[in-house]
Amino acid sequence: MAGLAVGVSSMKAGERALLHVGWELGYGKEGSFSFPNVPPMADIIYEVELIGFDEVREGKARGDMTAEERIGAADRRKMDGNSLFKDEKLEEAMQQYEMAIAYLGDDFMFQLFGKYRDMALAVKNPCHLNMAACLIKLKRHEEAIAQCTVVLAEDENNAKALFRRGKARAELGQTDAAREDFLKARKHAPEDKAITRELRLLDEHDKAIYKKQKEIYKGIFGPPPQPKPKPANVLTRMWQWLILIGQWLLSLIYRLFKRERRKAD
Repeated sequence: MAGLAVGVSSMKAGERALLHVGWELGYGKEGSFSFPNVPPMADIIYEVELIGFDEVREGKARGDMTAEERIGAADRRKMDGNSLFKDEKLEEAMQQYEMAIAYLGDDFMFQLFGKYRDMALAVKNPCHLNMAACLIKLKRHEEAIAQCTVVLAEDENNAKALFRRGKARAELGQTDAAREDFLKARKHAPEDKAITRELRLLDEHDKAIYKKQKEIYKGIFGPPPQPKPKPANVLTRMWQWLILIGQWLLSLIYRLFKRERRKAD
């Protein structure tokens, strides 16, 4: 691809660009009817990220390699990435994983069958998963989810991909989706203690949220207020005093009556 080569040659490592390649420097008048399928005389727009420059470590250009050589080169990049990951050099490790994946691009994987495809996936999938591990450490959880999803598209029961996607989802507060991933991962790796621990942490998180919500609702809707006794009005008080005075007068008259009667006797 002459046009793509011209565009990339002017880029710097780590740069992203949108390249518009005219048909003369693309697939020409004939186009391409294999992979990728490009109509005749079609301009092409590429979204390109230049990961880095791959010096000719392998002794030949990538396009001249056999399938075994490309898979071997990718595997060596993966091992370099693993060494950097152990040293906590996460950005550098991700560059190596990305370059390994570049050896195993979609156009190359499309041509593989049988044992060669299995060999390529045995290198490619761990690179995606190791990228996810780096991204989780860097708190780039959305990108980590995307890397795990690539692996799950090939192997829906991959316990490591499910676990790491669940961990990234949990960090984003997507607890239901995270629990679904962890439960599926546990089905395929029942003795994995890390999965059990993450499920326990989710349960504790849910309990804490429930307790907090209960306290909030209790504060909002608390026990109904007790009715306060209404103060007696003025007329009621006067009536009460009149009753007391009347009772006192009756008692006084009764005493006087008794005294007069005794005198008469």
